[in-house]
Amino acid sequence: MGLIVTRQLYYTDSYARECKTTIVAVNRSNNGVVLDQTVFYPGGGGQPADRGALIINDEPVALKRIDRADGMLYHILDSPVLPEVDSRVVARIDWEYRYALMRTHTAMHILCGVVWRDYSASVTGGNMDPLKGRMDFEFETMCQELVMEIEDSINQEVANARPVKIDILPREEAFQIPDLIRTKINLLPKGISQIRTVEIVGLDLQADGGTHVRNTSEVGRLKVVDYKSKGRINKRIYLEVIP
Repeated sequence: MGLIVTRQLYYTDSYARECKTTIVAVNRSNNGVVLDQTVFYPGGGGQPADRGALIINDEPVALKRIDRADGMLYHILDSPVLPEVDSRVVARIDWEYRYALMRTHTAMHILCGVVWRDYSASVTGGNMDPLKGRMDFEFETMCQELVMEIEDSINQEVANARPVKIDILPREEAFQIPDLIRTKINLLPKGISQIRTVEIVGLDLQADGGTHVRNTSEVGRLKVVDYKSKGRINKRIYLEVIP
């Protein structure tokens, strides 16, 4: 089988909840199908994969996960009966779950932007679930007073209602942007020719492949619920998005 590239609609439109699509390949050994286009985020960069279903002959078939193999995205279905190649189906995400992750991911970028702007601290790791996440920073010391200061600042950025912009840039152009990579280690593969950037206008601009809201006002109130030392110059902040 030759390489089949699935058009990933979430890459430019995080608000697309479903799409009509065509089965272009079937792998019966893993109950996987390849679609010509998809709204499902496959997971990565600390953001979990979307949940949802393929609507096949008007019946929903749950999506178990998305596997990357041989450069392709296999939508693994919770059914032993798979549609045939060239079948038309509908890909439909669990919107409540996706939107919670969008709010959370943008919240993590707000946190990252504030810590970078105010304390020049690099990110050393992170992870998220719907409406909660954690991020590690290169801080030597951290205390309750500092954490409360950060919490006030990130909530102010929510209140500032900053637009969130998505761009796709040639690699050479993208890497001319100062501080594009906020992680301590550059995790972008060398073979990628185009870089997707996420900009919280006036606060944060970095390379990122996940889903986000259009404006920081959509995030809602943020609360730092805990912080820990994870090493001499590595401190972890736990964040919750208030529903």
